[in-house]
Amino acid sequence: MASRRKHLSQNFLYDTGVLRRILRAADPRPGDLIVEPGAGEGTLTRVLARAAREGIAYELDPALAARLPARLRHERNVRVVPGDFLTARAPSAPFAVVGNIPYSRTTAIVRWCLDAPALTSATLVTQLEFARGRTGRFGTWPLLTVVTWPEFDWRLGPRLDRRHFVPVPRTDSAVLRLVRREAPLLPRRDLPAYRALVTEGFTGVGGSLRATLGRHHPAPRVRAALAAARVPENAPVGLVSPDQWRVLFHHLRRARR
Repeated sequence: MASRRKHLSQNFLYDTGVLRRILRAADPRPGDLIVEPGAGEGTLTRVLARAAREGIAYELDPALAARLPARLRHERNVRVVPGDFLTARAPSAPFAVVGNIPYSRTTAIVRWCLDAPALTSATLVTQLEFARGRTGRFGTWPLLTVVTWPEFDWRLGPRLDRRHFVPVPRTDSAVLRLVRREAPLLPRRDLPAYRALVTEGFTGVGGSLRATLGRHHPAPRVRAALAAARVPENAPVGLVSPDQWRVLFHHLRRARR
């Protein structure tokens, strides 16, 4: 089990204060359905079960999964599912994901959450650098954040000291929150075109966003859109914020009509 735990980068939490901080960040409601990837030894599972209507706890490690029902015998609203969360079918009813997830699977779990139509929010304990990078705290913005921004609010939650985890990881962690917006920031009919534009911009051809967009849009339109969004013409794509991308999209879209 130790080798599997190391391979999956599993670091468990036992501190009740830290577990409560995660719970406060998740802000579950009594009627919520909560899905937990990587339940481990069930410490967070127990806290979540007492705050929500129903829980589904996934655990890939067979030994840990076998012990979970006994550990959670007093939490009758939790269903333990041995197996890989990433292969699970997302619930069709509204649900939230909350978990202290294996670091090695962070990106895959985030993508699973973003692809789930009924997901309302995801509250995930990740490496601090991952959470900060995806929420623009380094001054740069990755493709996944920007392309999903009209539908999801990416929030940086509390920082968690590495010494609270067993085994102790090399870096601190943080709570990453993905919250589905009640209404997208763009009309739904425009979302595919927005995603296509952002994806085009992140191809990186030419060394600057102006040069990249200039391959498929007239240069004067690109310059005007960059000026409207207050983006320097020599700016690399990673320095362009999601809000600036919305302005770029509106101006390039309008210019084509």
